[in-house]
Amino acid sequence: MRTVVFDLDGTLADTSGDLIAAANACFRAMGEGNQLEASQDAGTALRGGRAMLQLGLSRLGRGDDVAEIDRQYPLLLEHYAQAIDHHTVFYPGAIEAVKVLRDNGYKVAVCTNKPEHLARILLENLEVLGHFDALIGADTLPVRKPDPSPYYAAVERSGGDVAKSVMIGDTKTDHDTARAAGVASVLVTFGPGAFDVSSLGPDALLSHFDDLHGVVVELIG
Repeated sequence: MRTVVFDLDGTLADTSGDLIAAANACFRAMGEGNQLEASQDAGTALRGGRAMLQLGLSRLGRGDDVAEIDRQYPLLLEHYAQAIDHHTVFYPGAIEAVKVLRDNGYKVAVCTNKPEHLARILLENLEVLGHFDALIGADTLPVRKPDPSPYYAAVERSGGDVAKSVMIGDTKTDHDTARAAGVASVLVTFGPGAFDVSSLGPDALLSHFDDLHGVVVELIG
């Protein structure tokens, strides 16, 4: 069965606002006030909680304080879980594109480096979890992207065939995952974490979700 596997943060949805709010809650609890700004730090937010904590601490002259990052990281996840969907929005056409794929007989899965329970909560709260045949998070398996195992699991749990699958993402991690899995890599060119993804040499670039079905047909039929 043909399968399309999506990254979540920065690919299907802009989750940066809620991630930054969670990091700032940590900094406020430390007595330091907000250290991150949505307008300039969205790209860092989409690299994950530790990256945000490291950036904020660097602005306090403590960027190498690994112990503090380790202390704050579980607290950041708690803050995030409590307000996970206040600012998050899907990119224009994202869910419509997922529906088109399903209507045309494709299996659709999410493979993210967000912890699985948080990804599940987010998709449930946004009322779209049922559009996906499988969900694999950072902690579903002992390894995470760019190791290909989570990708394989996403395809297999959706009832698909790896040989007829494609990865849709927005970062080098997603591209490297696709290459490690031996499948086509499609990278989006939008979103707050966007950079010149063409330099990575993906099999296709996606500037708008309206084009997704055509791109997928060209790559896996």
